[in-house]
Amino acid sequence: MTILLEVCVHSAEGLAAAIEGGASRIELCSALELGGLTPLPSLMRIAARAPIPVYAMIRPHAGPFIFGSADEEAMLLDIDAVRAAGLAGVVIGANRPDGTLDMPLICRLKAHAAGLGSTLHRAFDLVPDADQALEQAIELGCERILTSGCAPNAIDGIETLQRLSAKATGRISIMPGSGIRPANVGAILQATGAREVHGSCSSRVEGVDPRAVAFGFEAKSSNRTDVAVVREMRGAIEAAG
Repeated sequence: MTILLEVCVHSAEGLAAAIEGGASRIELCSALELGGLTPLPSLMRIAARAPIPVYAMIRPHAGPFIFGSADEEAMLLDIDAVRAAGLAGVVIGANRPDGTLDMPLICRLKAHAAGLGSTLHRAFDLVPDADQALEQAIELGCERILTSGCAPNAIDGIETLQRLSAKATGRISIMPGSGIRPANVGAILQATGAREVHGSCSSRVEGVDPRAVAFGFEAKSSNRTDVAVVREMRGAIEAAG
């Protein structure tokens, strides 16, 4: 069975690079430096032309995944925009203040996204009990969980990823993500048996404009999707598979 490579991108340029490099699916965002926010409708419409499935992040602002009623309204409208653009799915999630999944809210988002594919995002990684959250994700009917094993990166969470993958078999897909590079993807896949993996496949952008940084228009350093890294990741996945 082919192992799928999902690449997260936040620009039309990054989208093109991911496709050219051999991505199997796209997670479409804005502001990847903040962990990914909802992409603009214009980028959604461009992404709808892609020859591979595109899932849009539904996250209205940076910070904890704790959302109030105004945030919920925005997310429901963003799901409408995803459907109108013709994308394949959405990436959703929410936490309560205690870190547990906000099941009522996620259920409403999932219901509103009926007919679209769905990924439960890394709100999962903030839960106090990953095994309980796994059962909740299955109850939600999501296709997959994007997770680093409740650690800052997938290598540090590899034991949890291994356990979750074993418990999830045949019920939901566990998609490792965070800090995954060509050099470590093979070890992660071999340890977990995952059939899909998530990465930014990016490289550092050199020569940022100091004036833009001074005015706050650009970060001091940033990354961009790199065709060569996508290809290298694809090759490492095929070697591991």
